[in-house]
Amino acid sequence: MKPLKHWTDAVNAVLGVWLVVSPWLMGYQDVSTAMWNAVIVGAALVAAALGAIFVPRAWEEWTEGGLAVWLFASPWLLGFAAMEAAMLTAVCTGVVIFALALWTLTTDSEYNGWWHKATGH
Repeated sequence: MKPLKHWTDAVNAVLGVWLVVSPWLMGYQDVSTAMWNAVIVGAALVAAALGAIFVPRAWEEWTEGGLAVWLFASPWLLGFAAMEAAMLTAVCTGVVIFALALWTLTTDSEYNGWWHKATGH
């Protein structure tokens, strides 16, 4: 068995599970839009993180970053910003996921080689 390439992938998988169960743990399961957003994004995050664990590719980190941006903006785009528990769950989890994706993309030399080539550094 291959060792885990990025510890951040395992953390993102756990964060995905957290998102899936957060509506019931944080008490916003009755806010349909927020609940489905958390469940769908959480499932997508688990899938991307598992893909990154088993077959690491940069696009999976970019996907996780995109999911993070969506999570951060979703309370306002989907209209559940007034529901504090749902909004805080989406925003805080989105910030953490984005930071983890950015960390992986900038620290892995296989993933950030294009940047060094483009900038000449």
